[in-house]
Amino acid sequence: MKTTTFLTFVGDQCGKAKEAIDFYTSIFPNSEIKSIVKYQEGEAGGTPELIKYGVFTLNGTAYMVSESNYNHAWSFSPGVSIFVTCTSEDEIDTLFEKFVSNGGLVMVPLDNYETGDYGFGKKFGWCQDMFGISWQFNLSE
Repeated sequence: MKTTTFLTFVGDQCGKAKEAIDFYTSIFPNSEIKSIVKYQEGEAGGTPELIKYGVFTLNGTAYMVSESNYNHAWSFSPGVSIFVTCTSEDEIDTLFEKFVSNGGLVMVPLDNYETGDYGFGKKFGWCQDMFGISWQFNLSE
């Protein structure tokens, strides 16, 4: 068995998946776009400029993506996030800054926790990117 994170861009985010993939693969090492399949003319769920199915990797981990122009009653939620474990302070600072400075929203400021930390690292921050996807950044001990 294998599990993979699947991101569906709908509503205001529909049509932004390729921009998101390009952004993510540009800032994470060992990342690439594996495949993108677009909708055919007249195909249900989308139009030819939208991604029907795509696969990309971030530091070797595969993610799947799709766009749908149906009127969905949902979109991305901060209740589900991508958790990134960083191995250096420079790495966590750089990644967090790239997300926030490119239209992101800080949900938990990036900070050191000498006392009263969250229990899983020595520096932590949480943000939502310009596409509405939530990211948690943690500096491993």
